[in-house]
Formats: sequence, C-alpha cells, structure tokens
Amino acid sequence: MYQRIRDLREDSDLMQDDLAKLLNCTQACYSNYENGKRDVPSEVWCKLADFYNVSTDYLLGRTNVKEPYPKK
Repeated sequence: MYQRIRDLREDSDLMQDDLAKLLNCTQACYSNYENGKRDVPSEVWCKLADFYNVSTDYLLGRTNVKEPYPKK
C-alpha cells in the first residue's frame, strides 16, 4: 500500500514536499508514510484518495480499481 502512494506521487510529477504541504506535515513525516515507517492516519488516507481521485481501497491495496466510489 505504501508503494501505491509513492507511485501516484511520482506519476503526478510531485515531490514529497508537495504532498507534505497538502497534508500539513513535514517532508520527513510524509517520507515515513511512503516508507511504511509511520502509520498513516485514516484522515490522511482520505485526503490522499480525494487528491488523487482514487478509492481508499485502491490506496490500501484491496483492489486494483482506481475509480473512487460515488459520493452520496
């Protein structure tokens, strides 16, 4: 699952610092998320899913379908 957030970031030509600013954390903190050295809080998973327009299940590796679920 951590590889997916790295792949999405790199595919979007973004730096770790760009995502850290979006998530209001430091670059080191975000790096630890990508490397699996720090647990990713659920609100961060949700922000990342919204930012990349994918489902949280995709980010977590539960599906290979990127499309997010329809919002109610």
